[in-house]
Amino acid sequence: MRFDVVTIFPEYLAVLDVSLLGKARREGLVDVHVHHLRDFTFDRHRTVDDTPYGGGAGMVMKAEPWALALEHVAAASPAPAVGERPVLVVPTPSGRPFTQATARELARREHVSFACGRYEGIDERVFGWAEERFEVRLVSLGDYVLNGGEVAALAMIEAIGRLVPGVVGNPESLVEESHEDGLLEYPVYTKPSVWRDREVPPVLLSGDHGKVAAWRRSQQEERTRDRRPDLWGAFTAPGPDGSER
Repeated sequence: MRFDVVTIFPEYLAVLDVSLLGKARREGLVDVHVHHLRDFTFDRHRTVDDTPYGGGAGMVMKAEPWALALEHVAAASPAPAVGERPVLVVPTPSGRPFTQATARELARREHVSFACGRYEGIDERVFGWAEERFEVRLVSLGDYVLNGGEVAALAMIEAIGRLVPGVVGNPESLVEESHEDGLLEYPVYTKPSVWRDREVPPVLLSGDHGKVAAWRRSQQEERTRDRRPDLWGAFTAPGPDGSER
C-alpha cells in the first residue's frame, strides 16, 4: 500500500520511521512518500499562501502549488483497479468524522494521499479540481482545531496502516479492539495477579473461557454505556429490519 503526504513541514512525518509502521516500511508492506509543497513554487520566497478574498484574518494556501504537487503525486500512483481512483484525504475540522470503519475501508485501497493544509486552509477550488484525478475526502479527526493537517495525517496513517495485512504481528488482536464491533475495548490485566493490594478480577483466573468471554462482553457494554453514550445509542438502536442487538 502506498501513502503520499504533501506538507510544508516534511520533517513532521519523520515519526513514520519508528515502531510498527517503520518496520512495515522497511519490510515493504507500506510505502510512504513525503513531498514538500514549497518544491512546487517558482518565486524566490517559495510562497504558498496569500490573503483571503473577502477579507478576514489569516492567510489561505494558494491553489497552483497544490495543483502541481497533486499532479506529481497522481503521476506516481500505482496502477489502480478498474474504475478506482487514488484517494486524497484532506484533514480538516469541517470534514466528515474519521472512524475505525473509515480506516478499515481505506486500508483496502492501493493508494491514499494526504493534503496537509495550514493557516486558514487550502483554496477551495483545489478540491473540485482534484476530483478529476482523485477520490477526494475531507475528513475530520475530531471536533477541535489543530495548527495544521500533519498531526491528523499521522494519526490516520497509523490507523489505516496497522490494518494492512502483515503490519500487526498477531491479526487476532485487531478483532478485539475498541470500535471494531461498535463497542469500546474491555479492560486488560497481566502478572502479577495481586499488585499493590489490587487484584485481577477472579473470573480471568478461572480458566473458564465462556465465563471470561461473557465478562469481557459485559465490560465492553458497561464502558461504552458510561463513557460513550453516543456509541451506546448507535449500538443499541434497532437495525433496518427493526431487530435489536
